[in-house]
Amino acid sequence: MRFRLLVISLLAVSFLGALDNTVVSTAIATVAGQLGALEHMSWIVVGYTLASTVLLPVLGKLGDRIGPRAVFLASVVVFIVSSVACGFADGIVWLIVARVVQGMSSAGLQLMSQTIIAETTTPRQRPKYLAIIGAAFPVAILVGPVLGGVITDYWGWPWVFWINAPVGLVALVLALVAVPHIEPGRAGRFDVAGTITLTIGLVALVLAVTAVGDGSQAAVAVIEFAIAAVALAAFFIIEARVAEPLVPLHHFRNRTVATGTVISAIVGVGLFSITAFLPTYFQMAYRTTATVSGLVPIATVFGMLVSNLVTGWLVSRTGHYRVYPLIGTALGAAGLGAMALLPAGSPLWAPTVAMAVVGLGTGAFMSLIVAVVQSAVPRGETGAITATTNLVRQVGATVGTALIGGIIGTGVIALLPPGLDAATLTPAVVHAQDAAAQEQIAQAYHGVFVPLFVALAVTYLVGVVASILLPNSRLSDDRVPAQDAEPASLTT
Repeated sequence: MRFRLLVISLLAVSFLGALDNTVVSTAIATVAGQLGALEHMSWIVVGYTLASTVLLPVLGKLGDRIGPRAVFLASVVVFIVSSVACGFADGIVWLIVARVVQGMSSAGLQLMSQTIIAETTTPRQRPKYLAIIGAAFPVAILVGPVLGGVITDYWGWPWVFWINAPVGLVALVLALVAVPHIEPGRAGRFDVAGTITLTIGLVALVLAVTAVGDGSQAAVAVIEFAIAAVALAAFFIIEARVAEPLVPLHHFRNRTVATGTVISAIVGVGLFSITAFLPTYFQMAYRTTATVSGLVPIATVFGMLVSNLVTGWLVSRTGHYRVYPLIGTALGAAGLGAMALLPAGSPLWAPTVAMAVVGLGTGAFMSLIVAVVQSAVPRGETGAITATTNLVRQVGATVGTALIGGIIGTGVIALLPPGLDAATLTPAVVHAQDAAAQEQIAQAYHGVFVPLFVALAVTYLVGVVASILLPNSRLSDDRVPAQDAEPASLTT
């Protein structure tokens, strides 16, 4: 009974963290407009995402040092308090600072949920329960924007944040009862130098790729890329020398960890990076309404949700896992390849089916690969390796999204017919043009997106190769001894 309460608590908290960003996305324009800061609107999201990305490895290591229960409970409390603070914001600076703190605590919710599952289950049980926890993300994508719109329209934007408080308090009470004390791993000096250099490197990298699409920011982007390169190079040098590294690079000598991390990155680079742009693509290239254009992302996410749960259940029944990343990455490559081959103006069911296949493929290994990588390291380092797996996924999504956005912006400008300003080109403006102009615009967007679909299909093919290189092993029913430095949880 206690374990069921534990799963319910972790699911509730994971859903809360995932839902927060999707709910807020609908209200951003209203929030920024009422605070008189539309020019800083993007930082409501960027600050949250950046903070959650940077804190992943720090919190992962901290969970190993003092135990995941303490980090998890602290993250829930900080998330609730920062959510209330966001709702009371009377200026954009206050709101951005509160969102940064909220993003930091969100990283703890996501990461410690996965770590606690790993510490309280056997390797073979983990895929099923991580799939349940992982279902929070696709469900949040499906319901978040609608819920955010309803709350903003009928209750006011502060309730977009305040709604987290009662739900979070219930989850906190459940967590206090259900989350067990877990012995921390071996003690040692915290990697302060690694933390500082990684933080500088990631912040500079995200800011640089965000500035790539803006021609006026070219010089700034070059400087930020240089700072990122120097800081990340210093980070890897430090990690190779310290006794207790923030990111356990030595584990990448293990084939399961190395290939599993590559497969995890495919989720961010191959799918999350393009999803946000699909509605625009269909509104412009297929000339659909905003409502209809949302059907394709919904089909993608629904496919991801279904295969995530089914795969987790199947692997927990048999212990065999390698076939699912292999099939999943192949389906992702096939779906994106089909998107590249579809002519502009095809019946909408065709891209809907193609992207649903991508979602089915991605869901087949989205949560599973985290369980596989966790099972390849000693239990005392579960938090750090879980953080690393999530970090490459999140950085891949952030960098990929920024690059794709920049490519779309510059590519469309180059291909648009004369007389049209890309900066003011909305779907409504397109639909008001004559048939010939609409066709030219559709071909412009199609011409820009086809190479992107091809590139993302190739990304999934890299995942196919990585899946082939995964050891053909079976997840064990035995727990991993905390002092065991070998991947003893994998049996052939």
